[in-house]
Amino acid sequence: MKMFLLLSFLLSFLLSSLVAPLAAQEAKKKPKAAPAKRVKKVNPAMKKVEDVAGLPRVLLLGDSISIGYTVATREALAGKANVHRALANCGPTTRGVASIDTWLATGGADKKWDVIHFNWGLHDLKYMGPKGQNLADPKAPTSKPQVPPEAYEKHLDTLVTRLKKTGATLIWRTTTPVPEGAKGRVVGDSAKYNAIAAKVMEKHGIETHDLYALALEKAEEIQRPADVHYSLAGSVMLGKDVARVIETHLPKSE
Repeated sequence: MKMFLLLSFLLSFLLSSLVAPLAAQEAKKKPKAAPAKRVKKVNPAMKKVEDVAGLPRVLLLGDSISIGYTVATREALAGKANVHRALANCGPTTRGVASIDTWLATGGADKKWDVIHFNWGLHDLKYMGPKGQNLADPKAPTSKPQVPPEAYEKHLDTLVTRLKKTGATLIWRTTTPVPEGAKGRVVGDSAKYNAIAAKVMEKHGIETHDLYALALEKAEEIQRPADVHYSLAGSVMLGKDVARVIETHLPKSE
């Protein structure tokens, strides 16, 4: 009996010794399942627009404030205009000068724009650190605006000159307010940069949409605390006002 048990144990041991390596080899042969790919959600504002034949073409240029109101503007002008936007955050005027030709080709380089509604400012006036640190403390002696006022005026003049070549009706949109506590920016700088922009627009005969005034009046209702950005409802409000202004400049259908 003892001999039988011993033989059974040895047999089981030998079998397990043979089977385990084979199982390991088979496991190595099986391809590992590929990790699930994350599907990056596209901001609806960045959705490419398929033009409806016969409708005027509108281009929005601006930073995250304009990204926030793009969908509301598009919806308010549905059936009245094809509302595109630059498929990017247009950032400061330095980025604008570098990328304006690309943005003007949005939707097809061979197509013309009827109205261009544009803004640069909040990224120009924000403070940067000596090594390019974003949203630096404006009180630090080593911090400075990303684009100082003199350069802002020069770049804006360059951009307006380029935009005029499109033949589109141009509408300058004033830079919205900087609230108390907003990181890396100074309350009142929007007004300073808007004053500079006003000189450029007057020089070129460009109409101004004063969104700054509306945003300032409704700030407690629509602007996030200590933030230059707006609530969803706030962006919708701004977008409807943008649409209102653009609609008055759409070409009349014959």
